[in-house]
Amino acid sequence: MSPHSTLVRVTERIRERSRTLRSAYLAQLAQMRQRDRGSDRMGCANVAHAVAGVPGNDKLRIVAERAPNIGIVNAYNDMLSAHQPLQHYPDLIKHEARRLGATAQVAGGVPAMCDGVTQGTPGMELSLFSRDVIAMGTAVALTHDMFDAALMLGVCDKIVPGLLIGALHFGHLPTVFVPAGPMPSGLSNSAKAKVREQAAQGLVGRDGLLEAEMQAYHAPGTCTFYGTANSNQMLLEAMGLHVPGTAFIQPGDAMREALTREAVRTVLGKAATQPFDVPPIGEVVDERCIVNAMVALLATGGSTNHLIHWVAVARAAGILIDWNDFSELSDVVPLLTRVYPNGSADVNEFQAAGGPGFVIGELLGAGLMHADVLTVRAGGIAEYANVPVMRGQASAEGVLHWESAAPSKNEAVARPAAHPFSATGGLKLLQGNLGRSVIKVSSVPDDRHVIEAPARVFDSQAALQKAFSAGELDRDVVCVVRWQGPQANGMPELHKLTPPLSVLQGKGFKVALVTDGRMSGASGKVPAAIHVSPEAAAGGPLAKVRDGDVIRLDAVAGTLAVRVPDDEWAARVPDTMSDAQRLADGHGLGRELFAGMRRNARTAEEGACTWL
Repeated sequence: MSPHSTLVRVTERIRERSRTLRSAYLAQLAQMRQRDRGSDRMGCANVAHAVAGVPGNDKLRIVAERAPNIGIVNAYNDMLSAHQPLQHYPDLIKHEARRLGATAQVAGGVPAMCDGVTQGTPGMELSLFSRDVIAMGTAVALTHDMFDAALMLGVCDKIVPGLLIGALHFGHLPTVFVPAGPMPSGLSNSAKAKVREQAAQGLVGRDGLLEAEMQAYHAPGTCTFYGTANSNQMLLEAMGLHVPGTAFIQPGDAMREALTREAVRTVLGKAATQPFDVPPIGEVVDERCIVNAMVALLATGGSTNHLIHWVAVARAAGILIDWNDFSELSDVVPLLTRVYPNGSADVNEFQAAGGPGFVIGELLGAGLMHADVLTVRAGGIAEYANVPVMRGQASAEGVLHWESAAPSKNEAVARPAAHPFSATGGLKLLQGNLGRSVIKVSSVPDDRHVIEAPARVFDSQAALQKAFSAGELDRDVVCVVRWQGPQANGMPELHKLTPPLSVLQGKGFKVALVTDGRMSGASGKVPAAIHVSPEAAAGGPLAKVRDGDVIRLDAVAGTLAVRVPDDEWAARVPDTMSDAQRLADGHGLGRELFAGMRRNARTAEEGACTWL
C-alpha cells in the first residue's frame, strides 16, 4: 500500500522544518561513530577504573578481546509496580551477554517516580520535570563512554520519554528498550472509577475506597489502563525500538525472560530471526519514525501527555513537530482500539486481541505508517506486526518465534482499519481566544463534544474539590483551573478532578474542564481542554477569564473561546499568580530544587523542555 497523502505531506513538512537542526544532529553522530572504541581511546587509568568492579573474564573481554560492551541504564525501584521486576534484569542481561561473547555493565540508574503515589500531592509537581532529570541521569550514565551499545530499562510515564531523550543525545549507540509488562487484571477500571465517584459523593468511605484501589493495583507490572505508561510501550513498538511484541507480556510469563534475553541478542545484532548490523538510535529515530509513533498514538487513543513528551523526544533527535502535525494526522488516522478509558477493556484484553502487532499491521496495510524505516530488527517495521510465541519447553530456554497478530481476536477491543471505531483519531487540537489546547475526544461521548456554559474559575484543583463538596457546582459549568502550567507549578496531572466532574456529568449537567495543566491518559469521559498554551503564569488568556464568562468548547469545530466582546476582552487586565501561591507551589518536598526548571520551561507545545 502506498503511503497516505496526508502521511507524506506531514512528514515532508516536518523534514523541511527540521532540516538545519537534523543535519547538525546527524553530523555530530557521524563524528562520534568515527572514534575508536572506549577501552582503546581512553587513558589507562580511565580504563582501569571502568573495569575495576567487573569479573576477571569480563575485564579480559573488554580490554584484550575488544568484545562488545553493553551499557545498561536502569530505572528500577520498588515504588513503581511496573519497575519492580527490573531489579534482576541486569544479572539476566549480563548472563546472556556472556553467552554471546560480550559484556554488560550497569552504567547508571535513573530516578523514577510513581504518579499513582504522588497524584494530588505536592510531589506531583515534580513529575513532568522528572522527565528531564531522567534524561540527564541517562546522560550521566552513558558519559562513562565505554559502551558499544545500550539497553534502556524503564516503562512508565516520564521514564521512557526521559530515557529516550537521554539515549538520543548518545545517538551513535545502537539502543534497545526493555520493558517489564503489565500486571494481571484485577478490579476492572470501570468498576474502580465507579467506586471513586461514589467516594466523591460520600457514598463510600475510606475503607471501601482503599479496598477497591488495592484490588485494582495488586501486583508487579504496569497499571492495566491505557494511560501514559502503556502508551509509551505502544509508541516504542511503532518506532521499532523494542524486541517485537515485547510491550504487554506480563512479568510472570515465561516468555518475559526469553524476550529480555532476546533484547541482548538484538542490540548485539544476533537476533533470533536474522543477524543484523543494528543502526544507532539516532539514525533509527528520524522524521518517519516520529510520525509512525504519532500515528500509533492517535490510532489507539493514547495519552495526551505524549503531545508534550514526543515533541521533546523529537527535538532531542533534531526534529521539530507541533500540535498542528498531530491534528492533521488525527483527521485521517482511524481509531482502532477501545481500551480504558476509551472503552471497558484493559491492556491485557488488548494484548489478547492482537495488541500492538495487530494495530501496526493494520496501519501499515492502510498506508498510514511508513514501511521504509529503520528499526533494531533486520525485517524492519513489518516484524512489529507480529506477536511472539514460545516453542519447545515453557521456559526462558524455549525457542522464540513470531506469528502474525492478525486477524483481531476480539473486534470489541481491536478493529481492522476498514471497520474502525471512528474514522478519525482520538485527539483534537482546539484554538481560539483562550489559546491553543488539546482534547482527548476518543473517551468523550459524542453528545459531549460541544459544551457551552458559564465559567467558574479556580486557582487549584483543591479549590474545585472544595466547591464541589459544598454543592456549588450543581449546574452547567465550565471549570477553569489555572496556574497549573510548567512555569507556574511544574504542570501536574489533575486526576483528582475526574471523579467530581464525572459525578456532575452523571447528574445531567453540561460540564467541561479547561486548564493549563495535564490530565494524562486517565482523563475519563468529561470533556477537558488541557495544556492550554500560553499558560496563565506566562500571561496567557486563562488569566483573564472571570466567573460567569461563557466559554464554548467545540471539539467538532476545533475551537475554544470565551464569549466576551473583543474590545472588552482586549482591555481586560490579566490576573497574576499571588505571591502566596507561588511560595506554596515552590517550597516543600524538594520543590525548591526545581525552581530553575520552572523558570526555564518552554511551553507545553514546545515539549515543556527545560534543557533548550
